[in-house]
Amino acid sequence: MAAALVVTAVAVTTSGCTAAGSDRPLVAVTTNILGDVVTEAVGDDVDVMVLMPPGGDPHSFEVSAQQAARLRSADLVVENGLGLEEGVAHHVRAAADDGVAVFTAGDAINALEWTTDDDSGPDPHFWTDPARMVDVVEALDDELDAVGIDAPGTEAYTDRLDALDDDMTAAFDTIPADRRALVTNHHVFGYLADRYGFRVVGAVIPSGTTLASPSAADLRDLADAIEQAGVPTIFADASQPARLAEVLADEVDVQVSIRSLATESLTEDGAASTTYLGMMRSNTDSIVDGLTAPISR
Repeated sequence: MAAALVVTAVAVTTSGCTAAGSDRPLVAVTTNILGDVVTEAVGDDVDVMVLMPPGGDPHSFEVSAQQAARLRSADLVVENGLGLEEGVAHHVRAAADDGVAVFTAGDAINALEWTTDDDSGPDPHFWTDPARMVDVVEALDDELDAVGIDAPGTEAYTDRLDALDDDMTAAFDTIPADRRALVTNHHVFGYLADRYGFRVVGAVIPSGTTLASPSAADLRDLADAIEQAGVPTIFADASQPARLAEVLADEVDVQVSIRSLATESLTEDGAASTTYLGMMRSNTDSIVDGLTAPISR
């Protein structure tokens, strides 16, 4: 499978810029997860410019002046939406004001909300549910057609998403019901939990964005929830320091295993998570291993 950020026939480069002077249609994509999906859908006859670098944080990454200018000359901009791309949302709005068509993936799904005792908001992490990604790809196909861009890979890719959903269901079925409890560095697995029957016990950062910070009271509450649920593993996104989870052990004396997952960004070449499908399969394996591990207190 072609990775989103590798130099390929679609002229995508690791810096997120397309070949200068190309007369092919240009689709600009904010996140590298959606960049991979778009690349699979449109094939080799479209230039795809992915703004977010591999290993980046979608909540905080920013773009260069060159990328911002290219964004405003694109045939279509594809964004995640639901408040995810906080660092580039104003550039997408500027492109829309210039008349560029914008496809917001979050508008294609039934969005969930993350909630805490003090706050709530739309959950932008819908890609953790491949069934919702099918809805996104089908809506994207319609939008590409509306701007005159063919997407010959759409049907084959949705078939692969369906197969991924089946495989994840089978893998998660091996986890006992009382072990299907998730703790992450921030609220990222709401859609996965909704799709596959997990409980979201809590998050080190009690928010839907990595830009928030946990208080001492937040950590104490989470420690109590972890103890009550018997959670053996915390899953920390690879783009965020593991110290966000390790602080639980240091500050409130909760001893748990910490596993790093590529939940919000694809990774550099050579890792399993260079594509969306690879990321989801790798994360599924890690979640199964982490939640079936012996609990030691």
